[in-house]
Amino acid sequence: MLAPEAIDLLRKSLREQLKNARAAEMAAFQHDGKAETLTARLTRHVDQALITAWQTLQLPPQIALVAVGGYGRGELFPYSDCDFLILLDGAPDAALTAQLEQLVQLSWDLGLEIGHSIRTVEECLSEAQADITVQTCLLEARLVCGNPLIYAQLQRRYFVALDPAAFFQAKMLEMQQRHVKYEDTPFSLEPNCKESPGGMRDLQVILWVAKAAGLGNSWRELATRGLITDAEASTLLEKEHGFKDIRARLHIQAGRREDRLLFDVQTPIALSMGFQNTGSGQNALRASENLMQRYYWAAKSVTLLNTILLQNIEALLFPQPSDPRPLNPRFDDVGGLIDIHGDDTFIRHPPAMLEVFLLMSEHQEIKGMTARTMRGLWHARKQIDADFRRNPVNRALFLKILQTPQGITHTLRRMNQTNILGRYLPAFRGIVGQMQHDLFHVYTVDQHIMMVVRNVRRFTMTEHAHEYPFCSQLMANFEKPWLLYVGALFHDIAKGRGGDHSILGKADARQFCVDHNMLAEDTELVVFLVEQHLTMSQVAQKQDLSDPDVVMRFAALVGDERHLTALYLLTVCDIRGTSPKVWNAWKGKLLEDLYRLTLRVLGGDAPSVDRELINHQQEALAALRLFGLPPGAHLAFWKQLDVAYFLRNDASDIAWQTRSLYDKLDSGRAVVKCRIAPHAGGLQVVVYTPDRADLFARICSYFDKKNFSILDAKIHTTHDGYALDTFLVTETTFEKNYRDIISLVEHELAELLQSQAELAAPDKARTGGHARLSRLSRTFPLQPSVDLRPDERGQYYLLSITANDRNGLLYAIANVLTKYRINLHTAKVMTLGERVEDVFLVDGQALNNIRTQIQFESELLDALRI
Repeated sequence: MLAPEAIDLLRKSLREQLKNARAAEMAAFQHDGKAETLTARLTRHVDQALITAWQTLQLPPQIALVAVGGYGRGELFPYSDCDFLILLDGAPDAALTAQLEQLVQLSWDLGLEIGHSIRTVEECLSEAQADITVQTCLLEARLVCGNPLIYAQLQRRYFVALDPAAFFQAKMLEMQQRHVKYEDTPFSLEPNCKESPGGMRDLQVILWVAKAAGLGNSWRELATRGLITDAEASTLLEKEHGFKDIRARLHIQAGRREDRLLFDVQTPIALSMGFQNTGSGQNALRASENLMQRYYWAAKSVTLLNTILLQNIEALLFPQPSDPRPLNPRFDDVGGLIDIHGDDTFIRHPPAMLEVFLLMSEHQEIKGMTARTMRGLWHARKQIDADFRRNPVNRALFLKILQTPQGITHTLRRMNQTNILGRYLPAFRGIVGQMQHDLFHVYTVDQHIMMVVRNVRRFTMTEHAHEYPFCSQLMANFEKPWLLYVGALFHDIAKGRGGDHSILGKADARQFCVDHNMLAEDTELVVFLVEQHLTMSQVAQKQDLSDPDVVMRFAALVGDERHLTALYLLTVCDIRGTSPKVWNAWKGKLLEDLYRLTLRVLGGDAPSVDRELINHQQEALAALRLFGLPPGAHLAFWKQLDVAYFLRNDASDIAWQTRSLYDKLDSGRAVVKCRIAPHAGGLQVVVYTPDRADLFARICSYFDKKNFSILDAKIHTTHDGYALDTFLVTETTFEKNYRDIISLVEHELAELLQSQAELAAPDKARTGGHARLSRLSRTFPLQPSVDLRPDERGQYYLLSITANDRNGLLYAIANVLTKYRINLHTAKVMTLGERVEDVFLVDGQALNNIRTQIQFESELLDALRI
């Protein structure tokens, strides 16, 4: 063993050499952009350092140092793990053990993130047999230094023991599990360029199983064996270069091992690769968006070619007797996969590129395509040009695909994956892989559209009827449900083109319907859906549904029950398809309420304030009788309430609040009552207390402190000066602990409202002027906006606010309202992922003075800014 002083000198010398070499290679890469050169040179530098350490430590000649995994492959990225095996000829004695410990400790001290193992040949083979990860690492073993004979023995015995078929099956299972972890899509907005579907790992899997089967070690060798064409080999090589480039830049940008294209690194990575911001105004695309679209297209190609290659390798490893069942003169069913009758089927008969998808929809026993079919589509796809799109045969085929009663979701996804959908609909091709930095969509535009189509389809399936029974019932009675698929396909198709995507998409939808000879009334419905696909959500969530004029205007817009039902179903599917976080039961209730109110108007039952008032009161009284409330017990409470209260609240809410408060009038103390919100999820809170200027801010401060999200607020003042405010709130642990939470809120909030203590500052100030924001909001901050204008009657003002969501936002708004003595009547709080769009109905003396109004709006903007 070397003396500690000698070890220390060696450590300092090698560490400095490696540090300088790494810095020099990273600088060279940033100049020339050659990722393969970078990884090869970094590997060589690590080799040299470990060889020097091995020789200086005078390790015995009968053992060997073997690089495995990515290090063995010769692909060390700037901050990659360095995995190696110390291969022994037998159990080590105490002296050798001490030397090996010195080597391992020295490797760590050099700044290497090592993963090491110390094994004999027998132990390596035993571990490989038990663990597919070890088996894969050894597949890429490379001798760094030491005894070549023992390394050769390991190689020989490893490949003798290796079962290519079992290895293939294990890697396929491993890949499936990995894909599930990453949600089976390459289109995550923050993909892992190494592990996500369509990324580097999928390319490595191909080469691993090919090498294990003795089919080749590179794309060119696989092409020589006929497993892929030269063009496919070139495509795979190009995509591999691209992924390596991105991964190297990620490591350099982060200063550590990092394989995720997170929002905050996408822009610097894009700029370093030469991408620039393009377009202007609504047509502008960030450099990061251009990078990510390129990434998604590459991942999409890799996903397709990965499937083709692995299917070809599987056919060699597991040969099956071929017994094709003819489907028609062009296609056969081969073991549940659709196969073209000849390699040139798509070239000789181009309409077959659509026909293959129609057949798969019509024959549910067919689960996919053969590699030959996918390859044929891949190479023939460019034949889909303007003449192809004008061909009446092709137009009829595409329409039949949309009209098939089952399988539409899988069919359109397959058409997108194989690039056929984008070729047939050029407008769709423009939004493939297009990111949406609107803070609430978590999918690219094309994947969002596929999610909306899926949601529409689920309304037609009996096995999903329990999810949204009302929607499923409406869909069951809706004539031509396939029209909703067309609406879904086109509703966001014009995003990123500049201008209003609803208007631009309407023109695309109309042209499609005319080109495909759709009936005039069907064309009009599809065009209406595309143009108005945002309207119902905005009316339901931002306007007062207790106002008869709001419902009447919406009824006039939709015109009839068919348009209303179609728009309602598409709206539900659209919101659900943006992000798992955006949809909630409260939004569902608002949309359903608007649907039912509008349906009554369309049926000739025009809303009447007097009738609605009587109906709500009678239904509330009926509910109160069920609870055994004494006759007339409600009268004193109801006399303090105005007409607006009875119109804005459901009968069940009126009954609950009456039952909770009728015997607590004029107590002078704050009363807080809670219950699980019926039909809406979350917690319904009613506050009854003597009114005060800072009441709304005080309530918001409590919900902010407890991390509750406020979904809705109704503010009322009784005739005798009491505040009667109701809130709908949610909290992450509510469903598990709702009894404890209800007791806590009723006690703590009432105590706070009794208190005269000064309120704490909003969250932004408490955190040193910086709001707690998500990574998405930090990277793509939303320019906050405040819009204040009189309502249509001139009685109140509508205050509309848009901003990044954050803790304490509503409390910050409430503080400004309190400062300017603004009275709040209703609050519509709409949270869309990371974005809030709130609408408040307000009044106050400050709003009648232009100068004060400007100061108020300016201070609100300051409160909204990040």
